[in-house]
Amino acid sequence: MRIVEELATYIDKISYQDFSEEACQQIKLRILDSLGCACGALLGQPIQYIREHINDFGGSNQATLIGSGSSSPDRVAFYNGALVRYLDYNDSYLAKGETCHPSDNLGAVLAACEYANATGRDLMTALGVAYQVQCRLSDEAPVRSKGFDHVTQGAYAVAAGASKALRLDRQKTANAIAISGTAYNALRVTRTGKLSHWKGLAYPNTGFGGLHAAFLAMRGITGPLEVFEGNKGFKDAIAGEFHIDWLQEDLERVKRTIIKKFNAEIHSQPTLEGLIELKQKHTLDPGNIDRISIDIFDVAFHIIGGGEEGSKKEISTKEEADHSLPYMVAVALLDGWVGPEQYKLERVNSEDVQNLLQRVNVQESSKYSQLFPNQMPCHITIHMRDGRVLEIEKMDYEGFVTRPMAWENVALKFESLSKPFTTSDLRQEILEAVANLETISTRDLTRLLARVKFDA
Repeated sequence: MRIVEELATYIDKISYQDFSEEACQQIKLRILDSLGCACGALLGQPIQYIREHINDFGGSNQATLIGSGSSSPDRVAFYNGALVRYLDYNDSYLAKGETCHPSDNLGAVLAACEYANATGRDLMTALGVAYQVQCRLSDEAPVRSKGFDHVTQGAYAVAAGASKALRLDRQKTANAIAISGTAYNALRVTRTGKLSHWKGLAYPNTGFGGLHAAFLAMRGITGPLEVFEGNKGFKDAIAGEFHIDWLQEDLERVKRTIIKKFNAEIHSQPTLEGLIELKQKHTLDPGNIDRISIDIFDVAFHIIGGGEEGSKKEISTKEEADHSLPYMVAVALLDGWVGPEQYKLERVNSEDVQNLLQRVNVQESSKYSQLFPNQMPCHITIHMRDGRVLEIEKMDYEGFVTRPMAWENVALKFESLSKPFTTSDLRQEILEAVANLETISTRDLTRLLARVKFDA
């Protein structure tokens, strides 16, 4: 068999019964966390643009838009995927050479499951497949160093999850993955230099395309089945040689994904937790700070600290701010928290945060780099103008694999993000639906999501 056919065989054979009890619980946690992120993003500017786009072009009204309305499944995949992603508050997976956000797959998988009238168990399984495919490709076939974005592996993951949701046979699943994997190879420039709306929309666009590919395959369209190993295929053109025995894969990788405590890029989480601990312990006045030094692992330095992906001290937009460690450090010290409020343009461009971020210096630590991704180490040193020096070292944060976030705290995050757009009764219904997802249908869940309102 060709590699994509081995992958399709895995997808065909895997079932809800293959979840361990822990993995089953963790996939529900990720769904709840993602739905909170989606609700919290409803008023985002690019979200409004996409809503206008969908309203203008219409659709078949076979899938539900979170926040009322409906459209064709592929457009819903794009819109709901953009909601999950826009705040940059959804989950992550850390591999040595790649970082991704597996919940980016939810928009497409949810739309496919609703279209197919799938059960809640089917939704959990299809999303588990997408998680497994994306995480394993991130482990074994990282592409960031070659100039490609993690969305590239997502093209395979989305098509895999959508194919499972649509109950495609092995051959059609292989064709869906081949089409999507060939078509959506995203450039890393998405996340370097001056960042744009596309940072939050690149994966939703691939969700749109991956689901589109699955529907084409469902109709009988074929794709290049040597997408992985063929001449000018993924290995040859982008990833290089790697091996995954797909027939031995399970649904357990979700347990290695991590949830964000703060509304900030994933590699910043331990630093922000440490800073807020220092601020609370010492009743720290940011106005008396002389300078701040952050020693951190290489991936964080290069992505958010001013390394190879560009300076992080010229900040004027939400997209630049949530990928700038100096900005996030400054606003955490000033406000005592980093949530959606910290990315409003008036906050981003305020004088106090702009002045303080210029006094944040980030350095790569080779010692810490060797510990990543099994740990997320950082060392924070704050030099005060009165001569005091405050320090803290962190190795993880609440939400990391070593300190997973409990259901109760994910529920509090969901509550905080969704409260402006839901009634208390609706929030409780959504919480109960996700907690008992294996006993309901996907459409039971999407009917609740249709009741989320912009002006609840």
